[in-house]
Amino acid sequence: MHPRLAEIFPPLGLRITRGPLELRGIGDEEMLALLRVVQGGIHAPERMPFLFPWTDASPQDLPFKYLQWWARGMATWSREAWALDLCALWEGEVVGVQGVATSDFLTFRYGETGSWLGSGFQGRGIGTAMRQALCAFLFDHLDFEFITSVSFEDNPGSLRVSEKLGYRDNGIAWSSPRGTRATSRRLLLLPEDFVRGEPITVEGAEPLRRFIGLEQAAD
Repeated sequence: MHPRLAEIFPPLGLRITRGPLELRGIGDEEMLALLRVVQGGIHAPERMPFLFPWTDASPQDLPFKYLQWWARGMATWSREAWALDLCALWEGEVVGVQGVATSDFLTFRYGETGSWLGSGFQGRGIGTAMRQALCAFLFDHLDFEFITSVSFEDNPGSLRVSEKLGYRDNGIAWSSPRGTRATSRRLLLLPEDFVRGEPITVEGAEPLRRFIGLEQAAD
């Protein structure tokens, strides 16, 4: 990736590391690797863990569906509403995506996390490490006051991650990702409840803070 791109769009220059985990901006190389992971599968066909069912596609069409979903977030980015998606690497191998989406962030100072892992990387604690690292970054470097999550009741893996990290119940919601009603649990994480784990190392936070309006650029 050319350094100039990270100057124009600072999320591309963000790096969060913790032990074998790295979260970083999604450039061309990261996207190509993610598309290979996507094509390898994310969940069983009879399940749908996502509110927006972008994985409902043939194996041939699935990479384009993900690229289209990701591009939609890029196209609508603004200081008022933005989605930060980061490529997750485990021991140097691309394994999935961890992100957060916000609305009117400078007023409310919160966002909702979301993630996916390739099926071959699930059940190893990687998803917990991904969300734990991102939440630490959001609280410590982007001034988040709380973080939310929504998980379907039939997604025990996501609910276990929330429990491990200290989320508390925050009500229920309904949606219909496949045309039938599905119940999900809303969850809330406060800084004082957060189970942090190992410290994170961050590169590229200051340009991102300026980009989203938390700090003014130096004269």
